[in-house]
Amino acid sequence: MANITFITQDNIPVTVQGESGSVMELAVENNVAGIDGDCGGVCSCATCHVHVAKEQFSLVGQASEIEKDMLELDDDADEYSRLCCQIDITPELDGLVLTVAGQ
Repeated sequence: MANITFITQDNIPVTVQGESGSVMELAVENNVAGIDGDCGGVCSCATCHVHVAKEQFSLVGQASEIEKDMLELDDDADEYSRLCCQIDITPELDGLVLTVAGQ
């Protein structure tokens, strides 16, 4: 089980719990504002773009090359950007805080 907090674009923290699947699926199931997951989690739309806090980035690891290519198309991307459809929920993510990227 992992408790993951999303900070929405309105600066509202939303904490949700998950056991499996992707972080994007968890956000969509819990109606987290700003996480759309339009492509269904196949890394082709960037509607689940989040910023990971620098001190927690090692928890989620580096983006794959395909993910990096998608993020290059987003003006709000930075070195701590990830597409949360590409982050699998694990117990190690308990306490993770993600900031929803501006659209």
